[in-house]
Formats: sequence, structure tokens, C-alpha cells
Amino acid sequence: MRPLPALSIALAALMLASLGIGAASIPVTAALRDPQAALVLMESRLPRSLSVALTGAALSVAGALIQILVRNRFVGPDTSGTAEGAALGLLAVTILAPASPIWLRMIAASVAAMATTMLFLTLIRRLPAREVMLVPIAGLVLSGVLGSVVTFIGWQTDLMQYVGSWLMSGEFSGVISGRYELLWLAAGAAGLAWFAADRFAILALGDQVATGLGLSARSVMRLGMAVASVVTAMVVTTVGMIPFVGLVVPNMVARVMGDDLRRSLPVIALSGAVLVLACDLIGRLVIHPYELPAGLILGILGAGLFLVLLHRGPAHG
Repeated sequence: MRPLPALSIALAALMLASLGIGAASIPVTAALRDPQAALVLMESRLPRSLSVALTGAALSVAGALIQILVRNRFVGPDTSGTAEGAALGLLAVTILAPASPIWLRMIAASVAAMATTMLFLTLIRRLPAREVMLVPIAGLVLSGVLGSVVTFIGWQTDLMQYVGSWLMSGEFSGVISGRYELLWLAAGAAGLAWFAADRFAILALGDQVATGLGLSARSVMRLGMAVASVVTAMVVTTVGMIPFVGLVVPNMVARVMGDDLRRSLPVIALSGAVLVLACDLIGRLVIHPYELPAGLILGILGAGLFLVLLHRGPAHG
């Protein structure tokens, strides 16, 4: 079976399982005859399942774009300082304008995430071209520095609870109807990448090649940064950063489907949704009726997958 139909079936099955699993045993079919069961499903379990799938899909696409922008497959939104930049923007607007509306916080987080991504791109362009491993190291250093700044400010202003939920949470138990809808914007931003997939594929060949083919490399790069920054900011604000998704999923799909971005982007999005939803379900079942954050499960599973990818040669091309 082709990857797209297989992943669609897997996602549908996981969504059904997600709707049926919770602290209370409520079958999906009970919603047809029990108003209380329908309320639980519509107000809690359906929003949670959708938010998990949207997060996985959007972060995976954002990871693929960042890897194209930096031309390095060992980088993702959580290892390039983008997430910490979004958290810094959120922290700044929380301190300076505590009564600000949610849209202003989203803008602040997105702008800060984009500025951090630009800083990361500026830093890696000064690195030796042959030292590809310096790129993820530079990203980890930048993430560490920004994370320390955010933690210090959060500690000084007694906002560590917010900082923890943005950078170290990665869990969906608090998602209910009305508290996850911003993730649709993240999914919409990720969807824009598909329409510009051919341009991103050309940009991956290098600025000179892109310019030679009549493409404005700067414009495409700005579009990629905007998409990755908006996705990361929305995810950080809504559920906290989810590790490894934007790093391992694009690599796994690329090893199967190659570098045809237009063909592989839908598979990347579905793979990310399936992976995060599966991890969320594992976190809900391990110590049922209590939960482990999906970010914790992904931290363990993602590290294992990344090590496997590092030790296995490319299966395509």
C-alpha cells in the first residue's frame, strides 16, 4: 500500500482510539444516545485528538522547511533556537503587557521566533561549509543560551510556571474546546508550504542555483522562516514544545521517498500526526487513568529513532 493511504488509515484508527480513551470509559457510539457522553467527546476528547494531530503535522512540516533553509538534516524547530525564541517573545509580552489579548501574544511569539531563526541562519553561514556537524551544534548552543535567558527572566519575575509549560511541557491533557483553535492557524501556515514546495526544493540546491533559475532566494527563505516561526509559536503557546518531531519525521520520510518535496510533504504531515498521536495514546495508557506527557514519550522514542537514523545509511538515492 502507498504511504499516503496507509498513513491516512492509521491516523483514522488512532483518532478513533483517542476518542475512546480517557479517565472515564466512554465508547464513541455512546455519544449517539447519551448527551453527557456527547458533551465529553465534543468538548474534551475531540479537541484533544485534533490538537495532537495538528501539532504533529505542523511541526513535521516546519522541521522539513528548516532543514531546507539551513541545508542540513540534523536540525529541527527544537534544535535551532526557534522554540526558545517564541518563548522569549511570549515572556516579554507577558511581562510588558500582562493584559494583552491572545492575538498580540501570538504575533510577539511569531516575530521573536522569526528573529531567532534569522539569527541562527546568520550564525551558520559563518561556519565552514564542510563542517556539517557544526550546524546542529550551533543550534543547540543557541537554544541553550536562549533557554537560559528565558529561565532566568522567568525565575526573576516569578513566571517559571509559564516557562515550564512553553518549553518543557508537551502535553495535551489541558486541551479543551476553545483552547486549541490556534493550532488550525499553524496547520494553515504549514499548508502554505505545499503550494511553494517546488520553490523550496530549488532553494535546497543553493542560492546561486535558485537565482540562476530566476528564483528570488531571499523571498523563498523569508516565506520558509515565516511558516516555521508561526508554526513553532502556535505550538509553544498552546501545548508547549514537542521534541524530535520536526527532526526525525522529515528524515524518515526522505529516506523512503527522496527529496521530492511536493510529493513528500503530505506524507511528512501525516507521519508527524500519526507519531505524536501514537505517543499521546501511549502516555495515556502507561499509567492509566493518570497520564504521562506526550513530550516525554517522544523524548524517549525520538531519541531512539534519531540514533537509528544516524547509524543507518540512506535507503533512497
